[in-house]
Amino acid sequence: MRLQYPSDIKVIIIPCTGKIDILHILHAFEKGADGVYVVGCMEGDCHYTNGNLRARSRIKHIQKILDTIGIGGERAQMYNLSSNDGPRFAEIAVEMDEKIRKLGPNPIKLAQNTAA
Repeated sequence: MRLQYPSDIKVIIIPCTGKIDILHILHAFEKGADGVYVVGCMEGDCHYTNGNLRARSRIKHIQKILDTIGIGGERAQMYNLSSNDGPRFAEIAVEMDEKIRKLGPNPIKLAQNTAA
């Protein structure tokens, strides 16, 4: 089965969402990403015990930071998904893409474009 999702979504595969650091996601926004979402395993099914719970906590922290600096916390999201649910992954990609398009470009990217 070939999944169809927006071509502007960049997928980065890691062994566990618990490995995601706040700085990695903030760096993506600094470099101009309009949104970032993390897809982890279902809560309670983490192979690394609680990596997905750590990731969810970090996303909540990132959302607060993004709200504070004026980018908007809704640009960062966390989803839990079973590894065999590819069609739902594609649905989430489309939903997140639509949400980000409604929010418009990352304000950092806009500021960089007007400064250039």
